[in-house]
Amino acid sequence: MAQNKTVPTKSNVAGFVASIPDATRRADAETLLDLMKDVTGLEPTMWGPAIIGFGSYHYRYESGREGDMLLIGFSPRKAASVLYNATQGSDAQALLTSLGKYTTGKGCLYIKKLADVDRNVLKAMLVKSLAAVRKRYPA
Repeated sequence: MAQNKTVPTKSNVAGFVASIPDATRRADAETLLDLMKDVTGLEPTMWGPAIIGFGSYHYRYESGREGDMLLIGFSPRKAASVLYNATQGSDAQALLTSLGKYTTGKGCLYIKKLADVDRNVLKAMLVKSLAAVRKRYPA
């Protein structure tokens, strides 16, 4: 069975964030770091070369495939910050109408600039999403 490509690494989170060339994207990453630390109570870990994750859970599909994945996280990509597991659960989905400018796709939330979204709504979404993931995959 294929191994998961997205795995925790020993790479330095602060060094990765400091290396982001775009000042706005770097500032947004620093804000997301603080926000996700606050929501999870966990320290960040690099997952692969460009994803910052908080915590992990073990999943197993009916097909037999299993692995570990980050509870919640983000990647400061060139076009947008990609948030993982940020829209889990019906409560988080309902908050999207109040979030601001964003797009979604395949379970991810894409935000071009944090200035375009309501940070209080984003925080509420992260809290609800984290609870939904923890409920679905209890430790």
